[in-house]
Amino acid sequence: MPYPSASVYFALLKPRVMSLVIFTALVGLLLAPGTIHPVLGFTAILCIALGAGASGALNMWYDADIDKVMTRTQKRPIPAGEIDRGSVLGFGIFLSIASVTMMALLINWTAAGLLAFTIFFYAVVYSMWLKRSTAQNIVIGGAAGAFPPVIGWAAVTGTMPMEAWVLFAIIFFWTPPHFWALSLFMSDDYQRVGIPMLPVVAGETSTRRHILAYSILLAPLGVLPYVMGFAGVAYGAISGVLGLVFLWGAIKVWRGTGDVAARSLFKFSILYLFLLFATLAVEKLIMGMI
Repeated sequence: MPYPSASVYFALLKPRVMSLVIFTALVGLLLAPGTIHPVLGFTAILCIALGAGASGALNMWYDADIDKVMTRTQKRPIPAGEIDRGSVLGFGIFLSIASVTMMALLINWTAAGLLAFTIFFYAVVYSMWLKRSTAQNIVIGGAAGAFPPVIGWAAVTGTMPMEAWVLFAIIFFWTPPHFWALSLFMSDDYQRVGIPMLPVVAGETSTRRHILAYSILLAPLGVLPYVMGFAGVAYGAISGVLGLVFLWGAIKVWRGTGDVAARSLFKFSILYLFLLFATLAVEKLIMGMI
C-alpha cells in the first residue's frame, strides 16, 4: 500500500461534517458575552475542528467493515484501500489528544473537558454502541453534533449558560428529522449492513410520523433565541418562517409515500440550520459595529 497522501488524511476528517461543526462552534463563540483575543478565538475553533476530525477518523476506523458495503461510504479511504485501519486509529487518537490538550492549555479546562466528552460520545457511545444497537441511535448520538456551539461559548466565558444549551437543543432536535429523511431513501443500504435505522426497524410509516413529531418540536425551538432575548427581531422573523417551511416539508413527508419529499426535506434541513446560525452571527456582528 502506498504512503497515504495529504488528501487521504483530509478525507478522514469528514470535512463536510467538520465544516458544520466549525460554523456552529464559531456562532457560539461570537454570541458569548465578553471578548476573546482573535488568536485565542482562532485557536479554540482550531481545537474544535481537530476534535471533530478525530471523531470522524475514529468513526471511519470502527465502521470500516460496513463502509465497504454501503454505497454511500464505499469511496472512503479505508474501503478504497488508500490507508490501513491501524493508521487511521493512530491518527484519530493523536488528533483527540492534541485537540483536547491544546484547548486545556491555551483556552480553558471547561471547553477542553466538553471537547473531550464530545469526542468520546461520538466515537464510543454513538459509533461503537448506539449506531448498531438501537433505532434511537441518531436521537441520542445526535448530541455529539450539538455540542460545538456550547464548546465555543465555553471557550470565551468558561461557562455553559442556558443560552448555549438552547443552541445545543436546536441542533439536537434538528438531527433526527435531518437524518431520518436521509434514511428513508437510503434504507436499503442500512438494511444490507444491519444498522437498525428507524425505517429498517419500525418501517417507513413510523419514520415519517417521527420526522413530523420532531419537526413540530423544532419549529418553535428555533425561535427561542429571540424569545429569550439573545437574538434580534430579524432572527425572530427568519427563524419563524424557516420553521414553518421545515414543518410543511415534514408534513409532506408524513403524507407521502415516495422519496421525493424526503429528499427535499433532507436538502432543506441543511439550509435551515445554516440560515439560523448565519442570522445569529450576522446580527451579532452588526450589533458589534453599532
